[in-house]
Amino acid sequence: MADQSQVLGSLRSVDGHGVVRMELRLDVGIEEVWRALTDPTALIRWFGELQGEPSAGGEFRVRVILSGERTGTVEACSPPQHLPLSMRDPDPQPGQPAQTTIEVQLTAESSQTKLVWEQRGLPEHLLAAYGTGIQIHVEHLEDHLHGRELRDIDARWDELLPAYEALRAGR
Repeated sequence: MADQSQVLGSLRSVDGHGVVRMELRLDVGIEEVWRALTDPTALIRWFGELQGEPSAGGEFRVRVILSGERTGTVEACSPPQHLPLSMRDPDPQPGQPAQTTIEVQLTAESSQTKLVWEQRGLPEHLLAAYGTGIQIHVEHLEDHLHGRELRDIDARWDELLPAYEALRAGR
């Protein structure tokens, strides 16, 4: 389990857009992690309710626990290692992007799985908030895989946001 204060992510900018990257080693096999990422019955437990086709070229709609309704496209699908998605916000708030990309890369390492979750196309001024939210998603995935209660979103947000704001400020 990740340390309660541990920041899993890194923040950077590419061509004027923010990028959040999370890396975590999970104590479960790659097939189990892949299933948690692509099976609608598993996704609803830690990420949100999915409708649609989670396969290459498939369109989907998801009600994300942290951020509400999104639509998307599975850009490619290379089970059980690689899952790039385009996510669209049908009603972005001022300063938020209408579309972002999420790329999940899994690597089997003995009985563990290395997870890399990278989200691109984010507004630079909101990187700390996006980093916080994405880490909560990744931690919820970890909680789900280990059969634990999901961490409290509000409490976790309050713990992580200051650390991500310091990371964004370069402190």
